[in-house]
Parts: sequence; C-alpha cells; structure tokens
Amino acid sequence: MPKKYSQWKAMLAITKASLIATFRSPSAVAFSIGFPLIFILVFGFISGGNGFSVDVAFDKNVDTSNAIYKALNANSAFNILHQSDSESIHALQKGDLTAIINIQKKAAPDSGYLVSLKSSDAVSPSNTNIIGSVIKDIIGNMNAVAYPHAPTVATLNPVIEKIPGRKYTEIDFILPGQLGFSLLSAGVFGVAFLFFNLRQQLVLKRFFATPVRRSYMLLGEALSRVIFQMITAIIIIGIGTTAFHFTLVHGLTTFLEIMVLSFISLIVFMGCGFIVSGVAKNESTIPPFANLFTLPQFLLAGTFFPITVFPKWLQFICNLLPLTHFNNAMRSISFEGASLLDCWKEIGILLIWGVIVYAIAIKVFKWE
Repeated sequence: MPKKYSQWKAMLAITKASLIATFRSPSAVAFSIGFPLIFILVFGFISGGNGFSVDVAFDKNVDTSNAIYKALNANSAFNILHQSDSESIHALQKGDLTAIINIQKKAAPDSGYLVSLKSSDAVSPSNTNIIGSVIKDIIGNMNAVAYPHAPTVATLNPVIEKIPGRKYTEIDFILPGQLGFSLLSAGVFGVAFLFFNLRQQLVLKRFFATPVRRSYMLLGEALSRVIFQMITAIIIIGIGTTAFHFTLVHGLTTFLEIMVLSFISLIVFMGCGFIVSGVAKNESTIPPFANLFTLPQFLLAGTFFPITVFPKWLQFICNLLPLTHFNNAMRSISFEGASLLDCWKEIGILLIWGVIVYAIAIKVFKWE
C-alpha cells in the first residue's frame, strides 16, 4: 500500500527552501536587518542620553576664577565652543551659536557676580530662554549648597544684548539637504538601473552596429539624466524660494552658483551609479550596492540634522563624505552669500571623490 503523501512535510520543505533563498538574497537581508540596525545606531548616537544641548561661547573678558564659570563649563546642557570673539560674533549672526556668556564681578563688595548673555536675531528666543533657565538653576543650586547664608552667589542679567543677524529658518537648513538627497539618489540609483537595464536588454551591444562611438553613447545617456535632474533642482529651489522663503542672498547670482555646484556634485554621484551598474549581477542586487554608498550619506552628511549632534569620532567620518561637502557649500552659498571660490575646499574634495569614483568605474563598467 503506497505511503500517504505528507502535506506538512511538503509545506516545511517549501518553507525551508524559501527561508534559505531569503537569507541568500542581499537585498532582503539589507532592507530587513541591516538598514534598521543602521537607523538605530545613528539615532542612538544623536540622542546619546545627554538630553538638550546648545552651542555657547564665553566672552574674551569673562572672569574665569569663579565657581559659576566652572559650573557652566561642567554642565552637559552647554556645548562650549573655544574660538575667537570675531568667530563667535560671526557664528551668532548666522545662528550657529546660541549665545556668548560673560561673567563679571559686581562693583559693590560681597554682591556676587553678574552673568550676561549676548545673542542675535538669527537665534530662536526659546533657546536663549532655556540658557537663562539653566543658569538660574545652577545659581540656585550653588546658593543652597555652598552659600546658604549669602544673598546670592550671582545674578542673571534679565536684559539679553542682541546683535543684528539674518533669521536662519528651518527651510534654509532642510532644502539644501533635500536637494543633495535628490541629486545623490538620481546619480546613483537612476544611473545604476538605467545602464544595467541597457546592458541586460543588449541595447548597448546593439549600439555597436551603429557608427556612434562608445564614449558618445555614454555621454548621450548621461546627459539626459543630467538635464532631467537639473530641471528637478530648479523646481525644488523655485518652490522653496516662492512658497517657503528659502534664502538666496544674492538672488540670481546665488541661484546660478547653486546650479553649478549641483552640476558638479551630480557628475560625481553618477560615477557611483556607473560602478553599481558594473558590479551588480542582477537587478535585485542593485539596491544593496547602491545603499552602501547612499544610506550612510543620507544619515551622516548633515542631510536631515547637523553633524554636530554626533560624537567627535563620528564627525570625522561625516566630514569624509562627499554629500557633507555639497550640503556645507550649498548652505554657505545660499545663506551666507559665499561664492564658488569661497567654497574651494568643499568643491576640491568633491572633485577628488570624482577622480576616485571614475577611476573605479572605468575598471568595473561592462558593455555586455
């Protein structure tokens, strides 16, 4: 009598085979396990367990011999920047620095110290209010512990000195990051899928039957991608400027410089797309390979939040990424009025990346 066929065994065999196939799929492992872990690590570094922190600096004439100065230095709510007065004033005007703190001994004997704040119109008033609250709390704790019989060890000047500064809005930070996001995605994913499909469908091979040279074939396809993405950049900047008041300091001149910067960056990013299209064995391996280059930059290059939120050792890695330098140059040109020549360092690093990327792309690119 024939043995009855086991549906359960068949089901388990299918489950086993499918599970093995899933684990052998780079895209499944990357999107299901790798990327969530990367997000957890990045946002874990951002929070860091340290709570709120603001960038402040001390005035050059600050009295450093008192306990208030030492307490402010030790407080985790303050990220103390050690820089010259001119650098601090410039940072205040841009909104990169929240306040400059000064501590001076009062003229009257035994009357303690006076803590004064200097800020600018570019800084959110809520941040300066938080600084004031933290300082008052520090003074209150010192009075209760070390000076229980004294009127107060120090007082906070209720008047905050304000210097002129251009208001740095959220869109001034977000839009450059989103434009970089768009350029990087199009340069890597767009080019990788385009040329992989052209090779897979033997379109590139058929081009050989025509009198068109290989270099012109590549340039023609690449140029169409560049034109499309430049139009996209114009739309992004146009909507940001008209609808959300994105800052273009020098108007048309700033816009044209941004377009030149975007063009240079897109050419560099497209080189990575050529690499991915050359090393990918099939279409399902393109996203994992592409994300090896794009995902770290989306998270670490100042696209969605400043890189200063990361630990110092991670900031070093952030500053090696090409998208970081695009974002920095873009924000300097659009908001601070810098020229392309002023951003020579950022553009130089982008060009170095371009040389490295295209040297690899030439080695791995395939026609068939």
